[in-house]
Parts: sequence; structure tokens; C-alpha cells
Amino acid sequence: MAPPMLDFYQIDELLNEEQRLTRKTVRAFVDESIMPIISEAFETGTFPKEIIPQLGKLGLLGASLKGYGCAGVDSITYGLIMQELERADSGIRSFASVQGALVMYPIYAYGSESQKENWLPRMAKGEAIGCFGLTEPEHGSDPGGMKTKAVKDGNEWVLNGSKTWITNGTIADVAVVWAKTEDGIRGFLVEKDTPGFSSAKIDHKASMRASDTAELGFDNCRIPLENLLPESNGLKSPLGCLTQARTGIAWGVLGAAMACLEEAVTYSQNRIQFDKPIASFQLVQAKLAHMSTEITKAQLLCLRLAQLKDSGKMHPAQVSMAKRNNVAIALECARLTRDILGANGITYDYQAIRHMLNLETVYTYEGTNDIHSLILGQALTGIAAFA
Repeated sequence: MAPPMLDFYQIDELLNEEQRLTRKTVRAFVDESIMPIISEAFETGTFPKEIIPQLGKLGLLGASLKGYGCAGVDSITYGLIMQELERADSGIRSFASVQGALVMYPIYAYGSESQKENWLPRMAKGEAIGCFGLTEPEHGSDPGGMKTKAVKDGNEWVLNGSKTWITNGTIADVAVVWAKTEDGIRGFLVEKDTPGFSSAKIDHKASMRASDTAELGFDNCRIPLENLLPESNGLKSPLGCLTQARTGIAWGVLGAAMACLEEAVTYSQNRIQFDKPIASFQLVQAKLAHMSTEITKAQLLCLRLAQLKDSGKMHPAQVSMAKRNNVAIALECARLTRDILGANGITYDYQAIRHMLNLETVYTYEGTNDIHSLILGQALTGIAAFA
């Protein structure tokens, strides 16, 4: 009997019952509640906000955190959640990833007890939404060059500056904003409707169309002193958040790659050319074999990365290797699937083109492929080549 298409090395045998059950539950939710609407959401450029309460009810928001109403799952289970969400669409996984790893995590890791009690239980239920403000119009790969500043004035902080490419930006109830102060880079909680705070949706995207993406502006935006994340300390704090999120990306893109492989195999078995299915042609089989092999290697990278994370041995460069490799192979799988589907592959009747367009963005965000290459290069040589 041949190995299952999406688990060629029988990695399922290494998962425990709870991990398999969680994956099954999330997969059923995706199939029933997201797949019927995701193509239209992508085509119209809208995030399906109606799924947020369901994500909260299933415990999928901030799932890796412990306490405060969060599920407290292990890193493999968290990865499987991200995988199943991105099997539907990168925009769906991005929503959950930003909510949990980039907003709830910094509040959990760097916030005061009152901040944690105020925000985390509501965010875990999906009753409050967050966004993460680090990237600026002129500072993407070099966040240390940020221009956004926060100045203390009496019992308030005054923020001035701007952020861009902010996932969840127009639907967020609170933004975790990183700004320069006289004591270095610190994190702040900026609630919506705060005078001087604005958000504007970024339209005309050809990628991540089912994701809410915005620009944030701060014009003498005044927030209370207690809205500072007290344990945030320098650029290492937002980078620590990104390390959390990048582990979820490494897992998540596997869902997109697996969806593409499954679509490519099914289509090639049913598409008849020259009086036989195109799956019988050597070049098509070579593409399918390549996709399966790369997915299998990426699955093993993710599994080991999760084990290292839970044992406290994970190094950021290991995260860079997984993010860099897995996004690249997922994008390649999407492109190959589009190729196998021919002209049909450019329509929304199939998933390949949507995943392909989304993954072009994932290839760039939260550390470009080149930046992750340089992080690996520094780990190997001891020499930083960023400038």
C-alpha cells in the first residue's frame, strides 16, 4: 500500500492523540466555515470577520499561551493549527498569527498584570482584536531605523509617526506600537478611537486580498503612561515577537503547499489529454514527486523546530531556516500546481493561483528570504552581513 499523499513519511505516528484531534477539529472548521467563502473574500478583497467568534470559541487565538483564557497548547499543536488555517488561505492564518504571536504574546511577555488581565481573555475569545505596528514606510528590513517616536509629557506619552503593511489594522481594537524613546525602543498599547491615531486600509493588492492590511498614523497621539509595556526593552522585544510568529509561518505555509499538491494530484488524474490522464506523463509525475519530497522535508523541519522550542533550545537562526525554506518550497508548489492546471490554474475555481499570490507576500513579510539567508549566514560564520 502506498504512503498517504500528504504524509509520505508517516509523521502522524509521531503525533499524540490530542495533536491529531486538534488538527481534525480545525480542519473540519476550515472545510465547513472557511472554504465555502474564501474565494469570494479573496476576489472582493475583504476579510471574513464573521469567522472571528468561531476562532475564539475553538481556542485558536493565542493558543500557545498559558492562562488568561488561552488554550496553552504545545508547539506542535500550535503549528498544526496554523497549518490547517493556511490550508484555506494565508490571510486567515495571518489574522490568527498576528492576534496570538504579535499582539497577545507581547502583552503576555512584556505587559503588566493589569494589561494581561484586561486584554488577553477578551482577545482569546475574539472579543477584542489587535494589530502589531513595527514596519514603517521607509523601514522594513531595518526596523531599528524607525522614525516613530514617543515622548513623555506629564502623565501621558505623545506618539508621532506612521506604520504600514499592518495586518488587522482597520479592524483592531488595540495596536501594539513600537516607538523610539529617550530610553530606546519601547512597546505601547494604543487603543482605537484615541485622538491622533488613524488607520487606513491598503487597497489594490494582488496578494493577501482576504487579509485586512492598513497604514497607521500617529499625530500627537496621547496615551496614558500605563499603556507602556513595562518589560519591553529595545529592538530585541519586537524581534522576540517575530520569532514567535515565524514559527507559525513555517508551519502555516505547509498547509498551502499540501492543498496545492492535493489539487495537483487530483486534477492530473482527471485531466485527459492525448487520450490519457496527464498524471501518466513523466514530466507531470516528476513535478508531483518534487512537491511531495519538499513538503516531507519541510514537515520534518517543523516537527524538530517545535520540539526545540518546547525544550527551550530553539535559536532564532533555526526559525529563520524553517521560515526561509518552507515559504520557498510552498511558493514553488503553488507555481508547479498552477503549471499542471494550465489555463484553469489562473481561475478562482481552483486554489493554486490564490495560494501562489499569497505566498509571494509571505516570502517577503516577517523577514524577507534574503534577510533570513543573512541571519543563517551570520550563525554559520559569526559575521553579520546586514550592512
